Amino acid sequence: MQRLPFTLDATTPQSNARATTVVTLHGSIQTPVFMPVGTQATVKGMKVEELKAVGSQIILGNTYHLMLRPGAEVFKAFGGIHRFMSWDGPVLTDSGGFQIFSLPLERRISEEGASFRSYVDGQKILLSPEHSIAMQRAINSDIMMVLDECVPSTSSHGESARAMELTHRWALRSLKARGDSPQALFGIVQGACYEDLRKISADFLTAQDFDGFAIGGLAVGESKEEREHFTEITAQLLPADRPRYLMGVGMPIDLLEAVHRGVDLFDCIIPSALGQQGTAFTHQGILRLRRGVYKFDQSPLEVGCSCYTCTHYTRAYLHHLTKSSEGLGWHLLAQHNFYFYHQLMSQMRQNIIAGTFYEYYLEKKALINRKDSDLLDRSSRGSVINRSPKQDPLGGDSGLVLGRYGIRQRGQGDQGDQADKDKPWFVVDLQSGESMHPSLDPNLEAEGLYIKSSAVLNALATQPAGKELVIWDVGLGAGHNGMAALRFASRLPHFKFKIVSFENDLDSFRLALKHKDKFTHLLHESAIRLAKDGAWQHPAGHISWQLHLGDFLQKAQEAPTPDLVFYDPFSTKTNPELWSVGAFNSLFKLCGHHPTEVITYSSSTAIRAALLASGFYVGPVQGQGPQAEATVAMTPSLSQHLPSPNLLAKAWLDRWERSSAQVPPELGDLEALEFKQVIRNHRQFTGETPVSDSLS
Repeated sequence: MQRLPFTLDATTPQSNARATTVVTLHGSIQTPVFMPVGTQATVKGMKVEELKAVGSQIILGNTYHLMLRPGAEVFKAFGGIHRFMSWDGPVLTDSGGFQIFSLPLERRISEEGASFRSYVDGQKILLSPEHSIAMQRAINSDIMMVLDECVPSTSSHGESARAMELTHRWALRSLKARGDSPQALFGIVQGACYEDLRKISADFLTAQDFDGFAIGGLAVGESKEEREHFTEITAQLLPADRPRYLMGVGMPIDLLEAVHRGVDLFDCIIPSALGQQGTAFTHQGILRLRRGVYKFDQSPLEVGCSCYTCTHYTRAYLHHLTKSSEGLGWHLLAQHNFYFYHQLMSQMRQNIIAGTFYEYYLEKKALINRKDSDLLDRSSRGSVINRSPKQDPLGGDSGLVLGRYGIRQRGQGDQGDQADKDKPWFVVDLQSGESMHPSLDPNLEAEGLYIKSSAVLNALATQPAGKELVIWDVGLGAGHNGMAALRFASRLPHFKFKIVSFENDLDSFRLALKHKDKFTHLLHESAIRLAKDGAWQHPAGHISWQLHLGDFLQKAQEAPTPDLVFYDPFSTKTNPELWSVGAFNSLFKLCGHHPTEVITYSSSTAIRAALLASGFYVGPVQGQGPQAEATVAMTPSLSQHLPSPNLLAKAWLDRWERSSAQVPPELGDLEALEFKQVIRNHRQFTGETPVSDSLS
């Protein structure tokens, strides 16, 4: 039975990109194609009519969530998801495997399947290959996926091989369970970042009667370069006469790179998820509508864009809606982002057919990943703070300002009042008015919070000499935390330390370096080398310091797994995306398999709840200055191996239940219910033994 007729329409010189047509039970799809994610039989913020208007050809449904609510019986009563949600186009359903992977505290993997606890009613459920296929048959999707075990791409060769082999056995059971259903079924190639395993997996699966193939196990911890490399080699191991699907990817630049490497289908929550955070994608780069530069901007998001948002609303209005947390802002940005994604895929297809894709690829990759801060010149950045550098509020010395940052001495007023010469200096964000380390000497704060509070650092006395410790410094700022780590490492010459700092705007660090007489912690060659070369190494070779400049959530995938994280990006007001549930989920995916400690200055209920929901075990640590408490988060494997971890107790959970900050504001109603259930069932509060996938 030919379940998924497939035509290779065109290939293109100097690239593996291809244009294809795939015929499903509910219509044809022209690739390359992006699939909006309809987790709960709805794409967040979008009506079916709007999905069609922005150009959606096929959407993705989430088997895990739809199994728990509304359940198989509802779909059977409606004859499937199409009539249920009034969508008459093709639907692909995932198997639920990735959602199980994303709940490390709530699942057990065995030969039989994946067992977990329902976030709806707490019931324990076993999701086997047979159960997954039965649910997808009830949903009546056009394309089904086999159940697979997804492990972090940074897993060992042995662990990756074990998961791959289990995925293969589950794939055969999924094929058998499909039976005579006319629905197509894709196999999923696993093997993490090991070329030999990827070849074994591709060879095994392509010998079976699958209608298409997915590339799984990427975008879960590997670097951007690794993801692109393994996408390319895996795509070329797959047959040319069937569709290729890269799961869970991603940003526009990721789609462009993957199409260049021979992939046809994609899905990701990014267009709506980042729209909710005020981010819009354009063909000239990425806009962050929360920025004050857009307050008076009367232009559309993108000149020439014919989407509903761009033809009706200005950047100024969208900035206002975003800053006001109005749902309409999210809705309008999601509409534009989906339209942009579909237009991007259409342009790629047109250039493949015309034979000009490679030239298009080279031109487009230089544009679409640019941030708006790169698009604005220095004078327009000055208008963000509504002053020129010479109109410096910090005493008239224009040397005290660089970009959006200024420096001020403790006790100095807004008019440049003379401060005590012995009091410390600190950096001010002139756009938001917020200060870095505002309460006491920044060096004392860094030492007291991030060094003395660390269980990982305190345990070094019992560790064997020669062990390398990786410290992430998230939010380099003026370099106080990174230099505190460097000073600590210098006291232990028998250990190896790798310090990795992340920053998206180096002006604060450069400004402090210009005034080393005021920021004396930077009187060390490492600081100068870091700013100039992005790296420094101790002459003895036992300490290295690297800088990753750019978006943390992207750059973190290029860094080695941390043992300790100083989580100190600027505040929730200035950097809200780095304090979101999504950010902490991403952080846990990068280090959840490893004994990692995360320390942050925040003690807010919302931040602690987000960390718990992401999989961390969370506790208090001594705060600095007027702040009584800060927060430590531990991965499950670390919490297991500490003698007596100091964790939030049931009393905190009771206070959380009464709190007005129970759920992060970015979550929808259904996500909020799931979020609450995960917190209540967290093993930290139930007393159950922590679960860890591996202990490095």
